Amino acid sequence: MSKSDDNSYRSKSIFSTPNIILLGISWSVLALLYFLLFSAKIPGSNNTEIRGNWYVLGTNIFEALAYLGAGVLCLRNWRSTQIVSSRKVWLLIGLGMIAYCVGGIFFGYTEVVLKQDPEVSLGDVFFVLTYLFLGAGMALALFSRRINLEKLQWLIVASIGVLGSFVAWSISQTNKGPAEGLAPIYQQIAFVLNWFYIVSDVLLLIIATIMLLAFWGGKVSLSWRMIAAAAFSLYIADMWFKYATNYLPDYQSGDILEVFWVFSGVLFGMGATLEYEASLSLKRRTSGRKRT
Repeated sequence: MSKSDDNSYRSKSIFSTPNIILLGISWSVLALLYFLLFSAKIPGSNNTEIRGNWYVLGTNIFEALAYLGAGVLCLRNWRSTQIVSSRKVWLLIGLGMIAYCVGGIFFGYTEVVLKQDPEVSLGDVFFVLTYLFLGAGMALALFSRRINLEKLQWLIVASIGVLGSFVAWSISQTNKGPAEGLAPIYQQIAFVLNWFYIVSDVLLLIIATIMLLAFWGGKVSLSWRMIAAAAFSLYIADMWFKYATNYLPDYQSGDILEVFWVFSGVLFGMGATLEYEASLSLKRRTSGRKRT
């Protein structure tokens, strides 16, 4: 074996599917332990309790790297000519992951460095792009295939859609309002963004439910179950953050349920990895039959 072949083999072995999956699981466990062990508040000024900036920065790093890794893996699927599903799907989902990573960086910078309430920030531009790209990618993946759900399955979809809508609507009814001192134009933007995120979360929840039921079984179904689970995790984290900012006074990022943002990024990456591996396996089996 030549030196170049040996380096290529080592590179492939390092970034093999089992290693990527193991890395994703390990990252999720580390994030969970980090949230559990260090999320306790410490005494601050004016008889308040706060979380250390180092801790909030750490949560942002866990989230950013999870979505960055997912974006890279999705874009790898987009570049692959062997991928079974539409490459446009992975391009859209990959762009959504990268946008969420960038949005999270701006959000963390506003909160940790500038010490401002990031109710409206430059990060929202990227979060909006995330929902647009992600929603388009998941919808394209879903409707590019024939959907044959039974009546009971459609009932499950409708029930989850109604429940998800009710939870989102209930949380949004007690809105503490824009931050004090926010200019009127930014108050209007915050109001529009609030409902955009809520509607987008519910739509993604419905799409993920249909995807979970429609892709149950089959050779490449596991990857899409991971994508559906990622959307569910995103909904949980978003709804908790909306509840916390509306109901808990002076809420600071970093509570335990926000770890579902990390889970979501990891699950998107795992879904992309499993789709890549399933596509290569299918191509190898097809090529083997042609040679015989």
